Amino acid sequence: MSLRPTVDFLLHDWLNVESLQSRERFADHSRETFDAVLDTCERIAREKYAPFNRLVDTQEPHFDGDKVILPQATHEAYKAYAESGMLSAAQDYEIGGMQLPYTVEAAANAFFAMASVSIGSGMLTSGNANLLMVHGTDLQKKVFAANEFSGRFSGTMCLSEPQAGSSLSDVMTRATPDGEGFESDALGPRYRLKGNKMWISSGEHELSENIIHLVLAKIPDANGQLVPGVKGISLFIVPKKLVDTQGQLTGERNDVALAGLNHKCGWRGTTNTLLNFGEGKYPVRGEAGAVGYLVGKPGEGLRCMFHMMNEARIGVGMAATMLGMAGYYASLDYAKNRPQGRPTGAGGKDASQPQVRIIEHADIKRMLLAQKAYSEGALALALYCARLVDEQHTGTAEDADVARLLLEVLTPIAKSFPSEWCLEANSLAIQIHGGYGYTRDFPVEQYWRDNRLNMIHEGTHGIQAMDLLGRKVLMENGRGLKLLAERMLATAAKAETAWAPEAAALRDAMKQVGQATQEAWAGAEPAQALANAVPYLQAFGHTVIAWIWLDVACSAASDDSPAAQGRRAACRYFYRYELPKIGAWLNVVSSRDPTCADLPEEAF
Repeated sequence: MSLRPTVDFLLHDWLNVESLQSRERFADHSRETFDAVLDTCERIAREKYAPFNRLVDTQEPHFDGDKVILPQATHEAYKAYAESGMLSAAQDYEIGGMQLPYTVEAAANAFFAMASVSIGSGMLTSGNANLLMVHGTDLQKKVFAANEFSGRFSGTMCLSEPQAGSSLSDVMTRATPDGEGFESDALGPRYRLKGNKMWISSGEHELSENIIHLVLAKIPDANGQLVPGVKGISLFIVPKKLVDTQGQLTGERNDVALAGLNHKCGWRGTTNTLLNFGEGKYPVRGEAGAVGYLVGKPGEGLRCMFHMMNEARIGVGMAATMLGMAGYYASLDYAKNRPQGRPTGAGGKDASQPQVRIIEHADIKRMLLAQKAYSEGALALALYCARLVDEQHTGTAEDADVARLLLEVLTPIAKSFPSEWCLEANSLAIQIHGGYGYTRDFPVEQYWRDNRLNMIHEGTHGIQAMDLLGRKVLMENGRGLKLLAERMLATAAKAETAWAPEAAALRDAMKQVGQATQEAWAGAEPAQALANAVPYLQAFGHTVIAWIWLDVACSAASDDSPAAQGRRAACRYFYRYELPKIGAWLNVVSSRDPTCADLPEEAF
């Protein structure tokens, strides 16, 4: 089964992406240019990624003492992707970009995520470069970002440390001024970094000529002490190999050393590393310490890094979505071809009758429909968020501000809903395969392993939940939440005739979420209000996906094709089987249930 018809429907019939052509930035584009990009990416994904998904899972990266070895297929996939221009697809023509709408770029990258998320398609590199385009100096953009967009350099984000995973306030990596005149280096104020970074994806490899690390570190105060909390964090460009002001390698290795490879249950084709900065293995000018160039102002590193972190969160959500979709397609194909069981008639089962395919069983249809509802709903949300990015960058000032706030509220959902529920889709795909689902003869067990990482990638569920309930729904006096509610109510009004029960259910879900939000915070300390933030996130996410599905269903209302019937059925499934779950989740939020928070550790 092909992903393309679903992508085409969401882009053109639902999001009306062609309307962006009326904007000056996208004036050179048309349905034909959009289709050409999708065609190219679909072909590369089919030829260079999909055939090697199992290979990169079994032939994990290994360190030979000098360099990290990856399969040749990974090198060829990286080269094909870089040459396609997708690393700079949304960038200006002047720097080699296509000025492509981000909505189309996101849709095009979905093909790579489904073909082999483990090989990857440059999410961190483009995110790294995009951050520098916003917060870097003109020379940093030219030397580092431009070379990342071309594929000559690749990029990472270095946040976590062995003793500080998500708790960035506990970062211990130090950055000290690199001698006299450090502040006047052409590439940015020059520092020496010393510390360790853990869980760094693509932290070491030979795929590109250089690796550009974006590293969070703290600049000691006058007494040599690190400033407590996140306000003391700064951001630095730390290249693996030093470069001059023209972006050419100087021939000198920076003091960044691979300490080891982490071996995860999934994404095995991607190197995941522990990096030592400044340990002296590769001294620069006879001195230990990795050379890094300050990005932005001292102490504002986390603010800068959030530009990349938010982009990465949506990217992780898309990766989770496409793994869910891959499992759905695999189990759908299996269900259509696997004979097992017989139909039940008035007298029970007749063993003399031929077997039926398992897709004819109601419970198999339930599991397939659940996968479709989770995965296609998540894909629609991801593309909706991408459309908001385009609005933020090219809309009127008022529309751009609305898009900004909507993105703030929706980003935790775009990351967390697919990470949880498309993983559940992968579990259902295994279930449909029966005993074969657990074997490596079929791909669904790998999809599950790959997807299990996404619940932790770029912020756990707990972090996304506290961000949503503790900050996003409250920011600017709740304006983002109100704007989202307005869009949901508009969909409910549009659906009133053809989808009256669903429109009423959406309004009721919105009311429940709104009441729970108020009751969670009514006179409560933050610890009390946030104790059940994850159930709040789950209920909020289900309400958002219910809204998305109803809006999608309205766009498929006049179509009698099998695909449109499937979309309408997925909408009905979500409202009848999934949305009712929010009542239980929100009950503990509204009552500020203390069962979990108050239990002493001795009782476990």
